[in-house]
Amino acid sequence: MRTHADVDCWLTDMDGVLVHENRPIPGAAELLTQWRDTGTPFLVLTNNPIFTPRDLSARLARSGLDVPEDNIWTSALATAEFLRSQLPGGTAFVIGEAGLTTALHEAGYVMTETQPDYVVVGETRQYSFEAITTAIRFINAGARFIVTNPDATGPTPHGIVPATGAFAALITKATGKEPYVVGKPNPMMFRSALNRIGAHSESTGMIGDRMDTDIVAGIEAGLHTVLVLSGISDRAEIERYPFRPDEIVNSVADLVAAAPVESDLPEVS
Repeated sequence: MRTHADVDCWLTDMDGVLVHENRPIPGAAELLTQWRDTGTPFLVLTNNPIFTPRDLSARLARSGLDVPEDNIWTSALATAEFLRSQLPGGTAFVIGEAGLTTALHEAGYVMTETQPDYVVVGETRQYSFEAITTAIRFINAGARFIVTNPDATGPTPHGIVPATGAFAALITKATGKEPYVVGKPNPMMFRSALNRIGAHSESTGMIGDRMDTDIVAGIEAGLHTVLVLSGISDRAEIERYPFRPDEIVNSVADLVAAAPVESDLPEVS
């Protein structure tokens, strides 16, 4: 049975694993440093499609965590990669922010409001009735329906707000069409991340704080799974599910290799 000592490459969730409300979780900086120093390939994964990797890299830097933008993989990037593989050079009507539109542009897609191949719904702070109505009409006319991530709500300092999944449900109710969801828990996101760093599932681990997204998707993708108790899940939550992670740790601090102990005894010659 694999342990985290057998893992050569890592995927890790961000919120609840590396940071909590923009504060670094103890051990996160040390683990990132360990991966860099040992040349361990890694990606930080997030279902949040609003921000570009550059935005997220800057956000993590403000929290004291050094994660280059090339080491960040979002549901927006996974969605753009999926569409590029399905229909290169296609067109899309997009509801979303810069993280999604930038990813689609870089994948060779054209944003349009005229007979798009796809309707792509991501998260945005400014959902409009007009945009949702347009999306419904395009889907009814034959456009394929794609959603970046299934999260129905998102956290804010003032409480939860409706997120991508909630608005996708509205569109589904109006059209009768279920979307294809790219982000976690779809293992598609993990497979695209593995391709990004040239990793193999047999030697890759996934660190997450949610049983219903990080862990189940990691299991389905064939990864070694590590659940941290520094985020959403606690031990009572684990008992609700019929599957189990390979390892359960308090936080990523438990994954940092112990430093060698220096001895005061003289060397034996």
